[in-house]
Amino acid sequence: MPHARILIRPKAGILDPQGVAVEQALPQLGFQPAENVRIGRLVELDVADATELEAICDKLLANPLIEDYEIQVDA
Repeated sequence: MPHARILIRPKAGILDPQGVAVEQALPQLGFQPAENVRIGRLVELDVADATELEAICDKLLANPLIEDYEIQVDA
């Protein structure tokens, strides 16, 4: 069964409150500032049919209106 990794993150221009919180916390914790911090999630799964992954993302894993995703499949 192919193993897939799907990275889901907010689309550019969509507010990312978790990313903003991390961005603001870094200097307060003594780290160098960072910009454009985006927090996403990683979903890993073994699938019988890798051709279904895009439909799985669109219908279940991601909200296509506000999130982008990248699919990586290992043979």
